[in-house]
Amino acid sequence: MLLAAATHLSVPILVTTLAIAIAKIYDTWNDLNTDRTCSSNSRTWLRKHLDGWLYLLAGPSIIQRSYNAAKTKPFDICVPNNRLVFVSEPKHIKEVDSASDKILSLHAATKTMLQPKYTMTGFNWLDERGIEGIGFVKAVRTLLTNNIPSIIPDIQRAISDKFSALLADHKSVNGVRHSPVYPMIVKLTVEINALAFFGKDVSTNKEFRSAALHFIEDTLLIAEIIRLLPKFMAPIIGKLLSGYLTSHKVIFEALVPVAEQRLQETDLRRRGLKVENHSDCIQWIIDTSPKKNPWTATRVIHELMALWFGSVHAIGTTTTFAIQDLCLHPEYVEPLRTEIEGPAYTIFESTAQGLPLMDSFIKESARLTPLESISTRRQVLGPWALSDGTKLDVGDWVVTPARSIMRDPIYYPDPLHFEGFRFVDQAVINQATSTECFKALQSKPSSLIDTGDDWQMWGTGRMTCPGRIYASAAIKLMLSHVLRNYDCQLVNPTTSRYYTWRSTTLPKSSTKVVFSPREAVAVL
Repeated sequence: MLLAAATHLSVPILVTTLAIAIAKIYDTWNDLNTDRTCSSNSRTWLRKHLDGWLYLLAGPSIIQRSYNAAKTKPFDICVPNNRLVFVSEPKHIKEVDSASDKILSLHAATKTMLQPKYTMTGFNWLDERGIEGIGFVKAVRTLLTNNIPSIIPDIQRAISDKFSALLADHKSVNGVRHSPVYPMIVKLTVEINALAFFGKDVSTNKEFRSAALHFIEDTLLIAEIIRLLPKFMAPIIGKLLSGYLTSHKVIFEALVPVAEQRLQETDLRRRGLKVENHSDCIQWIIDTSPKKNPWTATRVIHELMALWFGSVHAIGTTTTFAIQDLCLHPEYVEPLRTEIEGPAYTIFESTAQGLPLMDSFIKESARLTPLESISTRRQVLGPWALSDGTKLDVGDWVVTPARSIMRDPIYYPDPLHFEGFRFVDQAVINQATSTECFKALQSKPSSLIDTGDDWQMWGTGRMTCPGRIYASAAIKLMLSHVLRNYDCQLVNPTTSRYYTWRSTTLPKSSTKVVFSPREAVAVL
């Protein structure tokens, strides 16, 4: 995605490339004159510096190697301009979760990752959680979740219409359409998320939808470049890139007037006047914003842009990998189809939860090909230490090695084997299919939206993802559409399907899938 986004640039990419080259020289010189010890082991400066830059291209592998060597103890990895301290023992994870937000900050870490000053029209993202209110958590966790069943029909229609339109645009090879599955699913995710986030009026605007799509790529590219630069260069290059990649400005300028109107309507409603009711994230964020210091329209839209990035990025990637796993493990297609064509799907439509077989399949796909190899990011704002004496300095990050935990045989029997129904009760499997090859490998059933020390996909404790129920429902709706209407297969099943950058694993845009309409099945 970073490489794809780079194609939007011309002159700025040359300037940025030069800036990063200068950054590397600067970083090398800085390291020569600064003690940046990253472990108690004696390592040469060259090895430490090399590992830091290799992490950009091989982060998951480096984390796994360090995790295996640490044997559950905390370990650290030096990356460009940062030090990551990994914890995996439950007691240490609890210590991180219990620490004051003034000492360990998720907000500060996310601010570093997304660089909102340059990617979200100057969003003044404060380091400490809650200073300006956290109403958006209730907006997503409660109001969005409660309204999912009411918007499912609109989402289903959007999936059906958009999927068919995207499919028709794809190149035909020997009479068969080859669909680049990741770009396709990201576009589909933008389509359905726009309904939940912005409402029908805004989401139907083509220019806005195009900007909402490019915003994901632009944010990743700008933020990553800024993170690699020395601090003194960031404002110059950041302003240059922000002025050239303008999707964030299109979104902001389109949504601020909507938020201003909603705020006026909210004021009229409080005075007892009758105004139109809205059921979307814009309205829910307004309704849950602080009462003493109400958010402005600008603040509401800044918050919405941050939520938008996270939702499209996670849902699109997880759905893509799940579809690829359907292609690689076709034995799961029939039991999954039986589930969605039975009464369980009706229950799902009315509750946004359920479908245990599909839920387990998606969870197993996410376990083996997770979007992120680390979770529970906290930036250290004040000196802090773990109970075992591991010290963290200001600016360090403490994280959990999510991918490595999900591949640990302590938690997951036969961890490198894809077992799509491993998280389902064996009785449910036996009732759904007579095939004996499907096994529930875990000691007890669990769901995709669960959280815990051994399942860090959604974060930890007090700050788990508030939108995970919506994300799970959106993934299931897209996967159900594919299963109900198409047979699918990878064009080149043996080629690499993904690449990594830092701790992130992203599907390759070049991976293609053939979606063949099922015989005697009308596309729904």
